[in-house]
Amino acid sequence: MNAQSSVQPKLRVRGATKVYSTGSGDLLAIDRCSLDVAPGEIVSIVGPSGCGKTTLLWSMSGLHGLTAGEVLLDGKPVKGPNPEISMVFQEANLLPWRNLDANINFPFEIKGTKPDRVWIDELLQMVGLEGFGARFPRELSGGMRQRAALVRALSFKPSVLLMDEPFGALDSFTREEMNRLVEQIWLDRPTTIVLITHSIEEAIFMSDRVVVMSARPGRVANIYPVPFPRPRSLDIMATKEVFDLTNAIKREIVGDQKSRFSTPSAPVFQAAK
Repeated sequence: MNAQSSVQPKLRVRGATKVYSTGSGDLLAIDRCSLDVAPGEIVSIVGPSGCGKTTLLWSMSGLHGLTAGEVLLDGKPVKGPNPEISMVFQEANLLPWRNLDANINFPFEIKGTKPDRVWIDELLQMVGLEGFGARFPRELSGGMRQRAALVRALSFKPSVLLMDEPFGALDSFTREEMNRLVEQIWLDRPTTIVLITHSIEEAIFMSDRVVVMSARPGRVANIYPVPFPRPRSLDIMATKEVFDLTNAIKREIVGDQKSRFSTPSAPVFQAAK
């Protein structure tokens, strides 16, 4: 959320800390992370491998409890799965014995609610899967399966969409296509989005702000605003402004990793206070 904005945050993370108990002792994954995300904002989170990005995202979803701190949605604590929050995972996780339509309907069957077929059909048309409802996952390409996962996540009309490296396994062309598709859907129906990615370029193209996390224990090291207007063309990725921003974020990440190996780490419970 921009410092100058007085809009109430849609999603607010305050002092999020997570300690995992392992066979070799306690592991501090994220430490006192705080972040505000405005309504309709797209925020990407980047950082070195193992810095706790996914732990933070899953905490936002309510799927992982925190050791300390809190996550607020519209000012109310997120204590578990919330119908206003939906997730797209690294894998599409489609049931292989169900066709596309049945996979999208499955969460509604579990909840005992009726799917909005008009909205779902609109989404399928937007992502280019109209007419594929009878196809099984094995008959779909990787990009098509991720499109289906995106439709399933948006079928509930969530106000917050969390995305955990959803396009990392796709080839670069398909990944760019998916980035443009998400932006198109967002322009048609603005939704608050938080995206985890290892690609700084993807983060810049997709986001209003890029959050850089430090090496484990993950903390918010810096936040970079992305000033480019929407809709965005891939042409901006060849500009000096994007080049400079990419390098600044890379220096932040690399510099933090260097300091990690040169500075003694504090004991887990001291760091968590």
